[in-house]
Amino acid sequence: MVLKTFGWSFAITVLGLIAAVFYGGWQAFGVVAILAIMEVSLSFDNAVVNAGILKKMNAFWQKIFLTIGVVIAVFGMRLIFPVVIVAISAKLGPVEAVDLAFNQPDRYQQLVTDAHPSIAAFGGMFLLMIFLDFIFEERDIKWLGWLERPLAKLGKVDMLSVCIALIVLLVASLTVALNAHQHGGVHVDKQATVLLAGVAGLVTYLIVNGLSSFFEHRIEEEEEREHEEEERAKREGKQQSAVLLAGKAAFFMFLYLEVLDASFSFDGVISAFAITNDIVMMALGLGIGAMYVRSLTVYLVRQGTLDDYVYLEHGAHYAIGALAAILLVTIQYEVSELITGLVGVFLIAWSFLSSVRRNKRLAAAEGDSGSQDKTEVSSGV
Repeated sequence: MVLKTFGWSFAITVLGLIAAVFYGGWQAFGVVAILAIMEVSLSFDNAVVNAGILKKMNAFWQKIFLTIGVVIAVFGMRLIFPVVIVAISAKLGPVEAVDLAFNQPDRYQQLVTDAHPSIAAFGGMFLLMIFLDFIFEERDIKWLGWLERPLAKLGKVDMLSVCIALIVLLVASLTVALNAHQHGGVHVDKQATVLLAGVAGLVTYLIVNGLSSFFEHRIEEEEEREHEEEERAKREGKQQSAVLLAGKAAFFMFLYLEVLDASFSFDGVISAFAITNDIVMMALGLGIGAMYVRSLTVYLVRQGTLDDYVYLEHGAHYAIGALAAILLVTIQYEVSELITGLVGVFLIAWSFLSSVRRNKRLAAAEGDSGSQDKTEVSSGV
């Protein structure tokens, strides 16, 4: 089962890492490996969400999502989108951006470096909103209860995450201005760029999140209508209308999944800029990671084990929060790529181990309860 599900991912990993060695030596090998791990860690919760919705769809729509959807996710968001980011931020045409990446790497590197404050502000705000909306939401299962319980209570305040994100953006822009002033002058253009890019990142998140909510509500409405039509069809001895509505519900699920996948792949692309500006290594690493996310989604659907490791979603969102903070810090200060790449891996590993320990405690408690019941029955006899 594992080899069948992850076979293509293993093959793409081998080919991608070999290509990285030929492209930039063992240093490129390490960067591509870190990018792939980061993409998987950031997108694990995406795979969980995808699997939870995908299992409700029939075989046809599952195949559509795992074929057309993968093409959009891997080639559209992970490969083409980084070029678009560079082209927009550096005010270049897409063809010129690709040409510079391959033929004039020094100039390309400089352009990306100059555009980094806007990229970091845009991506940092987008990631920060994902993290804040997660930790301010009330949840039945809590990983770090001492932190998540009070934050969930604070989350009842309307628009709190937006307010905090805007405060963080103001602090980041003021830091840019103060630092520039200490070095002989206030760079108003850079401060304005950070503010504008940060607001754009916030607005982008609100639009994507709004679309996701819209499709989610449509799914619920269509499922309710489908249930009513099925009951009516049974009474009338007809099945056609119910099948038609099932197709509509599946179509809205597909749209919802594409919006979610785009939003989660976007944070991986943005976070990759904190590790490397090399578009080739970025494409290789994110492409490998995207294949594993696809395989993981299929595996979760086929195995039905979405609830086995309940803290992984928490770990993924804390990793998103850490990367958001790092991106915003890199607007003004340098942060080691090693720290950026490994922080997500550490948080995911920690949440995984916490999930394993929780499962063992629950199993032990059930075992003790069963033994106690047997003892009581024996004593009664």
